[in-house]
Amino acid sequence: MRIGSGYDVHRLVKGRDLVLGGVTIDFDLGLLGHSDADVLVHSVCDAMLGAAGLGDIGEHFPDSDSQFKNISSLVLLERCNELLLEQGFAISNIDCTVFAERPKLAAHKAAMEKTMAGTLNIPPDRVNVKATTTEGLGFAGRGEGIAAHTVVLITA
Repeated sequence: MRIGSGYDVHRLVKGRDLVLGGVTIDFDLGLLGHSDADVLVHSVCDAMLGAAGLGDIGEHFPDSDSQFKNISSLVLLERCNELLLEQGFAISNIDCTVFAERPKLAAHKAAMEKTMAGTLNIPPDRVNVKATTTEGLGFAGRGEGIAAHTVVLITA
């Protein structure tokens, strides 16, 4: 068994869709980034890559490469899963936390779990998404951005 941890942050801005866990959420702001800026999926990718000792998301999908401009992060998640499978690893479970003052995410968590599990071709009960606020503290509390942290357990 191997454990990996992933963390990502993106700034909230006007004029972008808010995509979390591969799900587009109706909100007046979206996340700024080279891809769709899905902080949740990015944290999952980093946790997966870290568990397998395969570096990080920036090494595999650099923001300097135009082929990743506005790409769905689910494509990156699928590729990270392929890298794990090529190394003989399988995902046991994924546990994620999203840090956002708003929008409220409780109604979207099941869809995020199902979407990411489907992309990874694993049962939905192996993916857990939690959401919390920062009680008004820091960049997330001020509504400047959203962060996500993920822990992944893989087996050989």
